[in-house]
Amino acid sequence: MKHSRITVTHVNISLKKGTIKQPVQEAVLDSHGLQGNAREGPWHRQVSMIAQQSLDGFYHKTGRRVQPGEFAENLTIGGLDLTRVQLLDRFVNQDLVLEVTQRGKKCHGDDCAIFREVGKCAMPEEGIFTRVVKGGTLRAGDVLDYKPKVYKALVLTLSDRAAAGIYPDKSGEKIEKQLNNFLGAHFLHHSVERQVIPDEQDQLLNALQKARSEKYDVVVTTGGTGIGRRDIAPQTARLLMDREIPGIMEMVRMKYGAGNPRALLSRSVAGVMGQTLVYTLPGSSKAVDEYLQVILPTLRHSIFMLHGLDVH
Repeated sequence: MKHSRITVTHVNISLKKGTIKQPVQEAVLDSHGLQGNAREGPWHRQVSMIAQQSLDGFYHKTGRRVQPGEFAENLTIGGLDLTRVQLLDRFVNQDLVLEVTQRGKKCHGDDCAIFREVGKCAMPEEGIFTRVVKGGTLRAGDVLDYKPKVYKALVLTLSDRAAAGIYPDKSGEKIEKQLNNFLGAHFLHHSVERQVIPDEQDQLLNALQKARSEKYDVVVTTGGTGIGRRDIAPQTARLLMDREIPGIMEMVRMKYGAGNPRALLSRSVAGVMGQTLVYTLPGSSKAVDEYLQVILPTLRHSIFMLHGLDVH
């Protein structure tokens, strides 16, 4: 989905929980959501949204005309199919930044006035929830730019000989392919870059610092995890980690070390730099496959956890 613009047709609030939201001309949004709204607070579901086309579609399906706010949405919008929106996408203008934190919701059934009336509700499948990243005033008729989140990955191969062109970067190429497949299966928008650098600490530090500052979601290095003099990946990555994730690499060494004692010589580490996950893998193609079999099933959940989302 390309960048597009949406129009906020209605801003809706309710003073008490369990009551239908009523349109207002404008509202102030801050770190707790819409000021004066019954459900404002420091949580991830601060501002709910549904598209006007969902209200229109509900009428065509049920014959029940729905007014803005009746689905308990704070913002009724036009110009975008919200069922295609992904977590961590953003809606922005010069004053506001709203970030998508949840798609749909559990239906309240008998607690929902429209469900009691017609046995259906559009919000559970077609609504979204956002949190306020940057606050300001929002008015009916305002326009927001929709900016999809691009999930970014970087593959760094550490090898003096591959950097010199003596042999091809097979391990890095394998990681790049598997990350592309994984990210493409879970996210609408992603990119994977690959670089080859020599076994030099300064170059690795610069690459990792750049990835952290540019908010890459994941960095995977390959090579330099053994006990040789030029093996510098784990100790270099640790210099920038805020937290380690020891269980991942412990699992790999336990799983494969029983059959291949050489696997126990790997000093691979996993951890977090800001909102960037980093994993240091050995340089062999076989080891890359083994490590990724353990890492990839945890990756989606780990990314969302770093952004404060507990998504199962």
